[in-house]
Amino acid sequence: MEQKPPVPPFTHETATQKVQMAENAWNTKDPKKVCLAYTIDTEWRNRNQFINGREEVKQFLIEKWNKELDYKLKKELWAFTDNRIAVRFEYEWHDHTGQWYRSYGNENWEFDTNGFMKKRFASINDVAIEEGERKLE
Repeated sequence: MEQKPPVPPFTHETATQKVQMAENAWNTKDPKKVCLAYTIDTEWRNRNQFINGREEVKQFLIEKWNKELDYKLKKELWAFTDNRIAVRFEYEWHDHTGQWYRSYGNENWEFDTNGFMKKRFASINDVAIEEGERKLE
């Protein structure tokens, strides 16, 4: 069976690694690569959207990064247990009109025994910013 290390149960060190790996992957903005961290039947809530399965995740990410241009993400470990991790994050992006945004939020993740994320629940708020207010370049 394929694994996506580190695998549960998490320690502070391995949970921190998992968060950094997710940040690095999302910053590639490569939907084909990013979706491989999730189970085939993964369940997501992202803002007001409910997404089911790796293929829907891939399509969601394609649409996301077509809208959110020059996307840059920073994640931080908030808490963890055996197979769950909570993170806080912020990311910056601009739309097709050039308006910049900083998006803040929290995610709750649940992993299977092989280290693939089977559940992801994200709450996100967007704040319009001026380009000169950017922190994540």
